Amino acid sequence: MSDDVFLAETTSVLERTPRVVRELLAGLPPSWVETTDTPGGWSPRDVVGHLISAELVDWIPRAEIVLRDGADRRFDPFDRFAHVERDVDIPLDALVERFAGLRAASLARLAAMVTIDDLDRTGFHPTLGEVTLRQLLATWAVHDLDHLAQAFAGMAASRDADVGPWKTSLGILLRRDDPAAVAG
Repeated sequence: MSDDVFLAETTSVLERTPRVVRELLAGLPPSWVETTDTPGGWSPRDVVGHLISAELVDWIPRAEIVLRDGADRRFDPFDRFAHVERDVDIPLDALVERFAGLRAASLARLAAMVTIDDLDRTGFHPTLGEVTLRQLLATWAVHDLDHLAQAFAGMAASRDADVGPWKTSLGILLRRDDPAAVAG
């Protein structure tokens, strides 16, 4: 895939995530959005909070480090659980809208600062080592998809007990009983 196609397609996926989140979660009652996908996992509400955290301190700040400092500066560690205390009293619909606004700003910043000539520039991740901007951007898009799947799974889990014998045919619910079954 050419670099310009990679950048356009990756951006296209990133642009869609807030719309998917809004359509999926906005206006739903707590019974649909507060169940975790797996025991000890995250609820759809948690997913939105985590996506907000990533917009604030992960993707664009790391891209800026790559462009400014390269591999000479390690990325700052990312607190995957920052949303837990920060968002406790904020209504989900407000979180959904905050995410949409932050993502729009992130994409505007991305468009203003990254060109196809930058994609192979490197940065240094604190645990993964040297990474490219291309890898960071691809991970951003796949991270969105991963957490959208998690939100869907949390919603499905809210009806785990209600589906009765059909559960054996619903892979999205089987992950609750055996999370390792979906990891492969």
